[in-house]
Amino acid sequence: MKKMIFIAAAIICLHAKAQTDTAAKYAGIITGADLKKHLTIIASAEFEGRETGTEGQRKAAAYIEGQFEAMGLKKPVGMKTYQQFYPLQQDSLLKTTLTVNGAAAGYGKDFYVPLMQNENLSFKASELVFAGYGINDSAYNDYAGINVKGKVVIIFLGEPKKAGKYFINPTGRSSAWTYPGTSKKAAAAMAKGAVGMLIVNPSAETFSDAVIQRNKKTGISFTSIAEKIQKQIDYALLAHAYAKNIFPVPFDEALAKAKSNEPFAPQPTGTNMKINFSFKKAKNSINASNVMGVLEGTDKKDEYIFLTGHYDHLGTHDGKIFYGADDDGSGTCAVLQMAAAFSKAAADGVRPRRSIVFMTVSGEEKGLWGSEYYTDHPVYPLNKTSVDLNTDMIGRTDTERQTDDTLNYVYVVGHDKLSSELPSINEAANKKYTGLVLDYKFDDANDPNRIYFRSDHYNFARKGIPVLFFYDGMLKADYHKPTDTVDKINFELYEKRARMIFHTAWQMANIDAMLKRDKELPALSR
Repeated sequence: MKKMIFIAAAIICLHAKAQTDTAAKYAGIITGADLKKHLTIIASAEFEGRETGTEGQRKAAAYIEGQFEAMGLKKPVGMKTYQQFYPLQQDSLLKTTLTVNGAAAGYGKDFYVPLMQNENLSFKASELVFAGYGINDSAYNDYAGINVKGKVVIIFLGEPKKAGKYFINPTGRSSAWTYPGTSKKAAAAMAKGAVGMLIVNPSAETFSDAVIQRNKKTGISFTSIAEKIQKQIDYALLAHAYAKNIFPVPFDEALAKAKSNEPFAPQPTGTNMKINFSFKKAKNSINASNVMGVLEGTDKKDEYIFLTGHYDHLGTHDGKIFYGADDDGSGTCAVLQMAAAFSKAAADGVRPRRSIVFMTVSGEEKGLWGSEYYTDHPVYPLNKTSVDLNTDMIGRTDTERQTDDTLNYVYVVGHDKLSSELPSINEAANKKYTGLVLDYKFDDANDPNRIYFRSDHYNFARKGIPVLFFYDGMLKADYHKPTDTVDKINFELYEKRARMIFHTAWQMANIDAMLKRDKELPALSR
């Protein structure tokens, strides 16, 4: 019996060694030299900083698409190319007017209209009603006892405090009535029957030239599904001097309360005046894209592992190119090299059990647009997506990290959320192959940087998909500066981190079951 047990154990050890050797063999395809080759192209002047919606971003997408095609990766199911296009919009002001009792207000001096947040509408009314902060909430209601149907409401930005603390949000932080704020207040006014809204910002007596120019022609914008669902009335912001002349209550007294975030006592305070408002803008549609290549699995090919990184950056400003070598050229090129390693393994007959989707997204720097679009318009079932391993900045070191392992670490974010299996698989792969220090600093619930919510993995997490985010912590030094260039990359450490992520993906692609979804997503959100 002992002899049989010994033989069985020996077979298991040989099998494990074979698997180890196989994974290590293909991880070896990921080299600093090849990472540098791709990164030198991705972060070159030719791609002009890869700002979403620009020619530079489209050049980068074409380069990534060409690499996926050369590797033999498949196009995503139902798609004619490797690119999933999503719509963006650029708005230009055509004309807007505001008159009160027949007197025209001056655009840029007396009022302006936020271009992105308003639609081609007009409104008129014969009564203006003051509604405090414009909040309709169970914890505080500016509309109690006030009839605004068919009228225009005038409100202040902000929300009230008690004893110096916000109270609508149980956490004590400002709530959605502050951000997104205006759109939520406009929707609340519409629900109460108001036809339009005028807003005073307590901290902005006048408007800067930059604000006015920005609201004559916008940069590109992305409208999420949630934003499309919400309907609201149009609104304009007023300068203090102009607002004072039409305010239904003593303006200076109300302004002082708003600056101190004092609650307003709801009371009917309307003034008869004829208000006419019109707004018209032109909309120019632009496309951006996520680039996806797919490696089909074997017996579990209808389950998916996602390896993601964003390929966009900040573009050019004031004649300077923001190269984005680390942010996130490093993650993009890591995805390319991991794709090369898995593709070579598949070509040699060592195909993963689960399908692997290599996806580089755009729009991250604008607000996680590309990943939001994908997870709202998934190509593959989200309930069959086992995990997203997201890579955003893994080529440099954290200048604030003053420990002995400065050159042998990576921050891992999300290890204690959504799935209890995330850390055990990742830690085992790292221990066996790469020996990096896995630092969970940014998973602290009190992390002031809120890193968990700031890259593309979050859009998978909000759909309940387990995620790990790999990151070097480079928030100082050259972060979002033109000096984030290829020559600053530590290619030896970069290679090691990319191989560790590859090994983690290899394990997750080949285990018997999808990752458990047995932990909660944190209550906080973006």
